[in-house]
Amino acid sequence: MKFSNPILPGFYPDPSVCRVGEDYYLVNSSFGYYPGVPIFHSKDLVQWTQIGHCLSRESQLPLSSKSERESFSFVGIYAPTLRHHNGRFYMITTNVSHNGNFYVWAERPEGPWSDPLLLNWPGIDPSLMFDQDGKVYISGTGSYEEHSGIYQAQIDLETGVLLSERKLIWEGTGGQCPEGPHLYRIGSFYYLLIAEGGTEYGHMVTIARSKQPDGPFESCPHNPILTHRSIQSPIQATGHADLVQAHDGSWWAVFLGIRVYHYPYYHHLGRETYLAPVTWTESGWPVIGDQGRVQLEMEGPAFYSGDLDTESRFARDDFNTERLGFQWNHLRNPQEGTISLKKKPGWLALSGTANGLDQQSPQAFVGRRQQDLECRVSTLVSFEPEMDGEEAGLTAYMNEKAHYDIAIARKDGIKVIRFRRRIGSMWKMEREEPLERGEIILAIRANATTYTFLYSRPGEEERVIGEGECSYLSSEVSGGFTGVYFGLYATGNGMPSQTPAFFDYFDYQR
Repeated sequence: MKFSNPILPGFYPDPSVCRVGEDYYLVNSSFGYYPGVPIFHSKDLVQWTQIGHCLSRESQLPLSSKSERESFSFVGIYAPTLRHHNGRFYMITTNVSHNGNFYVWAERPEGPWSDPLLLNWPGIDPSLMFDQDGKVYISGTGSYEEHSGIYQAQIDLETGVLLSERKLIWEGTGGQCPEGPHLYRIGSFYYLLIAEGGTEYGHMVTIARSKQPDGPFESCPHNPILTHRSIQSPIQATGHADLVQAHDGSWWAVFLGIRVYHYPYYHHLGRETYLAPVTWTESGWPVIGDQGRVQLEMEGPAFYSGDLDTESRFARDDFNTERLGFQWNHLRNPQEGTISLKKKPGWLALSGTANGLDQQSPQAFVGRRQQDLECRVSTLVSFEPEMDGEEAGLTAYMNEKAHYDIAIARKDGIKVIRFRRRIGSMWKMEREEPLERGEIILAIRANATTYTFLYSRPGEEERVIGEGECSYLSSEVSGGFTGVYFGLYATGNGMPSQTPAFFDYFDYQR
């Protein structure tokens, strides 16, 4: 039966997968969003349900900026690897904002996960491999001071201490940025799978093998085994893969890719998670998809029986639970007292800090990924600002230099509805109108090219207040490695807000 790619749409990059019996688990990078490293469960490799986050405490995931010049799009968690060994799950990754490489572990994938064990291991994209003789190997990229390539050492799993010297084991095939390594023992060979070419349009997956875990490694004669560089396809930048053997013996790869629109290409949903079958040549080399190419629709595993729609993402969150759902994130670590589901039961309360969306500091922000090119989101807001500068609303947010906002605010003693656009160093209040007291519905309607911003009183006809091009929120324009979020936010614009904003629901529809 056929399935649709991507299997995790929206900003879910750098996937890593492992199998335990007939259950599959997957994690992704999360960069500057908190909680970090979403973890998913599946029975068929196609349909995934989020079951938590590996990093859900500030002690596990400090995200404060080292510099006011440090863009939100480049901080936080890069490229996790998930593995299961002797009844325990291990997640190893890099926090580029603090402490570098570390790993955490848990007896259950839902958690709780341990505090980080920090490693004396430079570079990024660390990965663990558990060999049959009980030895454990760590691999990762070179540091800025080292020769480019993949490095490896044996490690003591309990202490994180290296048991062998750090060694360069493969430089790749010549593509820039050899990264994202995963080492596997398959049959009589050790296979080293990596990404090359940079995580843009030249991205690719290459592989080498050796009789020993530390090499010398022989490059696959038909490298790259996955790439969409220099071909016309709605899927681009394929790379950063991880392999898994299914419980029926078949092999599969998860990897990142982007859905592009128009020409010149741009993408704004972020790097997404894709799935493709893996076959093996007679000489023992893997082939991903159709000779390294993949499609939006492909034949699924034999044990995939079609969409069950057990957890539709097109639904309303009425904020009636004690905790936010797993789909929600904050910008960096949230400040205590800024977010509450208890202040007004059935409503999400946001108390604005002095920081606004143009800043990298923590904010009163709760957002979820945009996962579809065509969709609509809406929220009912109860907010009566008492001081000039107080503001609360709905944003289409890529980063601090690329976002469009529809908001309720107070200006010169008057309550207003406003639409604002921020694109790089250019900032403009596109429209501002007086607004009477009372609840307001704010909405964003998206298609592949345009965001349209609307507002209305409950039960009344909607009014369009502004539009913004999707291309200006793309990675090609705004930079970074993330994707667009739809966010609820509040701010005092320079001073802490004295008036909380209340959001009754959040609707996501396709």
